[in-house]
Amino acid sequence: MEKRVLVLAPKGRDAAVISKVLQARQMATTECATSEQLVSLLDEGAAGAIVTDDSFAGDNFQPLRLWLQAQPPWSDFPFIVLTAQRSDAGADSAVGLLHALGNFILLERPVNADTLARAAAAAVRARLRQYETRRTLHELTEARSAVQALNLALEDRIAARTEALAAANDRLMLEISERERAQASLVHVQKLEAVGRLTGGIAHDFNNLLQVVSMNVDLVIRKATDPKLVELASKAKRAVGKGAKLTAQLLSFARTQSLLPKAVDINALISGMRELVSVSIGSQIALEVHLCGAPAFATVDTVQLEMALLNLAVNAKDAMPGQGTLTVSTRCVEGSVDGLSALRHVVVSVADTGSGIPPALLAKVFEPFFTTKPLGSGTGLGLSQVYGFARQSGGTARVDSQVGTGTTVEIWFPAMDPEAAGEAAVVSAAPGPYVHRQILVIEDDPEVRRVIVESLESAGHSVRSAASGEEGLAQMAQLRPDLLVVDYAMPGMNGAQVIAQVRALDAQTPILLSTGYADMAEVARVLPSTSILLKPFDVAALLGAVDAACSQALSGPVHIA
Repeated sequence: MEKRVLVLAPKGRDAAVISKVLQARQMATTECATSEQLVSLLDEGAAGAIVTDDSFAGDNFQPLRLWLQAQPPWSDFPFIVLTAQRSDAGADSAVGLLHALGNFILLERPVNADTLARAAAAAVRARLRQYETRRTLHELTEARSAVQALNLALEDRIAARTEALAAANDRLMLEISERERAQASLVHVQKLEAVGRLTGGIAHDFNNLLQVVSMNVDLVIRKATDPKLVELASKAKRAVGKGAKLTAQLLSFARTQSLLPKAVDINALISGMRELVSVSIGSQIALEVHLCGAPAFATVDTVQLEMALLNLAVNAKDAMPGQGTLTVSTRCVEGSVDGLSALRHVVVSVADTGSGIPPALLAKVFEPFFTTKPLGSGTGLGLSQVYGFARQSGGTARVDSQVGTGTTVEIWFPAMDPEAAGEAAVVSAAPGPYVHRQILVIEDDPEVRRVIVESLESAGHSVRSAASGEEGLAQMAQLRPDLLVVDYAMPGMNGAQVIAQVRALDAQTPILLSTGYADMAEVARVLPSTSILLKPFDVAALLGAVDAACSQALSGPVHIA
């Protein structure tokens, strides 16, 4: 239908003649009776139209005008208008109608058949080119739609890829952040280990110095007859005691403190300390003690536990200027906690009603030399000592604090079965009469070795000495002494290794180990904790330990409290 030519010539036989001329040239035609039919057939499709100038009169042209205005952009429908020469008003009206048609060819009648056919063929060719344009525009529209769809799909893919990349970037940044935190934590731990090793080494050397000072002061006090001199020496002895306490704190922080653990009833120990704690915190601080009803036995060093509790009490007092309440309590906890291997724990809690610790500082309170007190008011070793003591005892320490409410510090110890604790009860040995003994002292520090030898000789004992484990073993092979006093930390063979070889030679020789810096797990394999002298010790402690060790060897196993 789009290739046909519409013919509108309502008068006479014009329409039939025009159709015959075109059909003779192989062009399809459709004759229209009225202008309304022409418009209707134009909607169905046509390649052109041949109309006479008298086809439209009055409002008959209005439907065609509207159809022409509604043409799509690609369409410019061709018309061939057959007109007769006129000079009346009808001619002016025809001219106006022609201009409204837009794309038209004007042929005056009578018109030659060939001219009409050529004009019709030209109109059809022009219309066919418009159809090509329509098809091209349609293809372009479809292509544009396809491109838009591809763009939308591409945008969706880009958005999805961007989201995936953003998620991957977030994961990467999180991993980097976690790695940085892990590295910072590792560096922090390494620093603490380095500080701990340095502190332990310094404390060991300091203990030897205190040992020399302490025993020399003791010898002065024993031999002096001038009361003034005795008083001065006693003051020096008290200063040595303060230095020994500081050294113990350093070693506890370094977790190399030579602990002497034994079965302890924690509730009984705290009850016995109540008066001491009350005096330490002063009368303005109320002390409350809440002990659990269940048995609370643990294997700990009593001296270190007492020192830890006193440190916590003094810290609590400083956090409560003026007045407040200090609460010391115990409880038993079932189950493994914080990766600890024990299935039951005794928890000692020290709580105050002080100012509290800001959250940003809580993670640092167990670090060495860290303190919330004003400059010059604290060493920063109290809580680190508590933590080191708890870890070295197989437990841990925790702190919880709320600013303006108070702070609670908990020390966790592996619980001990009460029956086992009863079997390990300490039995005191009564001091025996003085006996002259042959004693071998093995100590690498010359000053410490000299003062120990002089102290033993002042009590009437015969003493030989050696500066190393190898030298001491060589002397043992020549002459078996009544007692061996050996230091732990020595170059070459340490004290535990010396004791192991001595036991292989003679299982009966009494042995005392002097140390302030020992691997107690290694020592415990070769020597009971009751045969250990913790540096710095004084002359009385040395002589008492000598008598107790020799008496124990003669009378059987006797534990020294």
